[in-house]
Amino acid sequence: MPARPAVPSRRTVLRSVAVVPVAGVGAAACGPDGGADAAAAPTAAVDLGAEKEVAEGSAKLYRDHHVVVSRGQDGSLKAYSTVCTHAGCAIDRLEGTRLVCPCHGSEFDARTGEVLHAPATVPLEELSVEAKGGRIVAGPAA
Repeated sequence: MPARPAVPSRRTVLRSVAVVPVAGVGAAACGPDGGADAAAAPTAAVDLGAEKEVAEGSAKLYRDHHVVVSRGQDGSLKAYSTVCTHAGCAIDRLEGTRLVCPCHGSEFDARTGEVLHAPATVPLEELSVEAKGGRIVAGPAA
């Protein structure tokens, strides 16, 4: 006797149809330009605050401007965008000199911008930074 072809039940078909749109929304939220967490690096120079706020060997996160500034032991300043290179989320946590992205757990070194923990594979964007009149100014054309 020939075997009957396997035909999915009506219930299986309806479940599949219901899941596809939900999965699409989830994937869109992970994209670099989607989701409520999408952030943007400064497009112009921004005054971040007093130069003394960043001690030698430390870093300071400026959430409102999506910038982190670190100061080396020699007093030099470095600045990076805190827009995660994995999915474009705003990095909102600094633990010592380690930045942690809330979206998927990527971690970056605030002193070098380098990736410390995946899923990100690309370093943070370095920004121009300088001290002007006792203030830290960072961003393009700083």
